[in-house]
Amino acid sequence: MMGGVSGGDDDFVQIHQPNKPGDPFIITFNCPDKTGLACDICRIILDFGLCITKGDVSTDGVWCYFVLWVIPHSVLLPITCSYLILKERLQEICPPCLASFYIIQQPSRSSPVYLLKFCCLKKKEMIKVISNILVLSNILMQLLNCQLYFKGILLLISNHHLLQFSFRELLHTRNRQDETCERLNAVLRDSCTSCELQLAGPEYEYNQGISSLSPAIAEELFRCELSDNQVRSQALTPDMTKLKKANVAIDNYLSPAHTLVQIRCADHKGRLYDIMRTLKDMNMKISYGRFSPNSMGYRDLDIFIQQNDGKKILDREKQSALCSHLKQEMLHPLRVIIANRGPDTELLVANPVELSGIGRPRVFYDVTFALKTLGICVFSAEVGRHSTSEREWEVYRFLLDENCEFQLTGVAARNKIVNRVRRTLMGW
Repeated sequence: MMGGVSGGDDDFVQIHQPNKPGDPFIITFNCPDKTGLACDICRIILDFGLCITKGDVSTDGVWCYFVLWVIPHSVLLPITCSYLILKERLQEICPPCLASFYIIQQPSRSSPVYLLKFCCLKKKEMIKVISNILVLSNILMQLLNCQLYFKGILLLISNHHLLQFSFRELLHTRNRQDETCERLNAVLRDSCTSCELQLAGPEYEYNQGISSLSPAIAEELFRCELSDNQVRSQALTPDMTKLKKANVAIDNYLSPAHTLVQIRCADHKGRLYDIMRTLKDMNMKISYGRFSPNSMGYRDLDIFIQQNDGKKILDREKQSALCSHLKQEMLHPLRVIIANRGPDTELLVANPVELSGIGRPRVFYDVTFALKTLGICVFSAEVGRHSTSEREWEVYRFLLDENCEFQLTGVAARNKIVNRVRRTLMGW
């Protein structure tokens, strides 16, 4: 049974164990407030493979109180102490308790970048396992380039991965580097033939982009209006019997000081994160919110918000823009397409990046898991950033191995790949 964690009276974050197996864990926050705190909390909870079943948020603009009921989406990180690490991560994002003021610091894009090189044998799904280890090590992957090599006539498979990460404090110390490698070796065991962590050279700058996308691929991947095929494949609910719907309504009459935003949409993994990320990027402050439990595959959310100046949203254009952005994130939070890259088959997955520069959690893990269930091997993969006129995107590109159990050719086969990947990303 997975253990829960309860902290001392002075802790901002408390994690309470359920009374019986299968019940949700309860996470409470009692800490100073800041704009975007709800987004940061939802991102970390999503990063740990957890789903928020319901919640309440209340703040007076200085101090906030959150209560969230969470359960694993599928299988939680396979160690009990993951809840201790979850609590540490959540505690880190709570603003310090200062009597005067608090200055929000955005993550620096000029922080040192490190390379983790490792070679492991036989286990094709190893990168999926390592994704979980990196979460536990509090490591954020910014760029990735991995290659799959075949050696000798025995067809011994050697996965040699080159990953680029943004680490939190202390990674420049030898103890922190050794700790990361030891954690990898403990899980990989004999499959790991080498593991090395070092400061990256100038050729691995943070703003290094992915390989150039062709205009046709970029247009298909980032278009605002989806094609008929994309609408049919993306806009379906989990039971596949009806089209997804997203209703967003704004009410300025119920509260004298706040704008009420009412949202009803099909449930999906990371739904609250998508909503909170949108509000954070639009510089909206949440004063009160209630997230209702899942009902017939749909979720209702009521949020009382203000602009950053403390006023209601009275401008019709701002109201329309807010509704439009929220609907877009509810209906199509991720983009998935299959394309040809020369003679090879390529899977592309794109998701919006927060204005702070942080990408969506667990995308790489979910995509590789979906491909594994289909019996598809990844020959090579890369992750990078792509900017359009409206926003920045994180783009994952996977060259699929033609010599696998799954037949990659044909429209039906490609649609099956896209559908499986999207449903895994959406938690269906």
